[in-house]
Amino acid sequence: MMQFAARGALQVSAAENIEILVHLARHNKVFGELARMTLAGWDEKSSLVAAADPQTPAEVLEYLISPDNLRPKLLPALLENPSVREGQLVKLAIGASRDTIDAMLKSARIRSLSSVLQTLKSNPYLKKEEAEELAKLAVADAGSATAVEDDEPDPDGPVIAQALPSSADTVDSAETAETSDHTADATAPEDEAVISSYLQEHADDIAAEGEKPFQAIGGIVDLLGENYFPVTQSAEAPAPEPVAPTPAAAPRTAAASKKPQVVVRENALQKINRLDVKGRIQLALKGNKEERSLLIRDGTKVVALAVLEAPKLSDGEVEKFASQKNVLEAVLRQIPLKRRFMKNYIVVRNLVANPRTPLDLGLGLMKHLLSADLKNISGNKDVSETVRKLAMKMYKQKEEQANKK
Repeated sequence: MMQFAARGALQVSAAENIEILVHLARHNKVFGELARMTLAGWDEKSSLVAAADPQTPAEVLEYLISPDNLRPKLLPALLENPSVREGQLVKLAIGASRDTIDAMLKSARIRSLSSVLQTLKSNPYLKKEEAEELAKLAVADAGSATAVEDDEPDPDGPVIAQALPSSADTVDSAETAETSDHTADATAPEDEAVISSYLQEHADDIAAEGEKPFQAIGGIVDLLGENYFPVTQSAEAPAPEPVAPTPAAAPRTAAASKKPQVVVRENALQKINRLDVKGRIQLALKGNKEERSLLIRDGTKVVALAVLEAPKLSDGEVEKFASQKNVLEAVLRQIPLKRRFMKNYIVVRNLVANPRTPLDLGLGLMKHLLSADLKNISGNKDVSETVRKLAMKMYKQKEEQANKK
């Protein structure tokens, strides 16, 4: 019955068939590929109806607007559909092709969304005259929004405010404004767009987690070692023992007493521990390699998954994440859903050989492995017996096929 559904052969309406196919394509590891192929060739008229209907489920619209699944003829309808979230449009704008840019520039809805216009400006396929036009639109739109909301002169204010960590609420308004200006200068426009998109897309999850602190899967000390953490009682250096000053030295001692106490430099973990959920998400998206290596192990799902969306994330880091046993299962499930990662053979191999990888995911990826790696996994006692047996079976089959040739 599941295979029947993945072929779109159920006797239900076209809209229900599309919804079922999207669910299988996104969540079923056995028939997901078949469902994706069926959706790619689905009747264009029915697909257009679903793409334009605001009542279409959000999961279906997200699938259709995703760059990996987007059909060009559905794009105009999807762009004008108010149920397609702005965050999805921002993602689309980041890597939009020339044809996609043309369609987006013709959309009245897109021209009214400042965050999407801002992201389009950084697209390398955008023409010079188009960039100038978008700049004028963005400034005019941001200026009108500012006049209505805050009467502030800076048109970029509303965009910057979305990218600030919620921990900034603990400081006064002057410090908050100063921090926002610094953040805008230090972060590239495309990074701001990714951060804003992710925060909007996962707003419900972030609110549900509240002020949950950083808790690493498997324990931090076991991974980093005790020497990683400085042993201090406080952030201030110990005061020197009192010494009776001479008359000549008295003025110098008084001046020295007014100097601020030396603050011990904090490491990446201490920095992360000070942040709330939203702050850690922003750090995951724009931080450095060391910070991402810690945040990928965050017990808060929405934070750990944010690391995989980081623009600066390298293939080498993903290869390491795929082999880690101290990450959430959700992280290992998310990696194969990104085509960029699945093009890396080492990532696929590491996922199959990782004992932490869910069984259904490992079995589904095994067909992509070479004979030598299948043989190695068949003797790997860390993975489940089911994986070892299937690896040996597939290894023998490949050897037999090679011998026949």
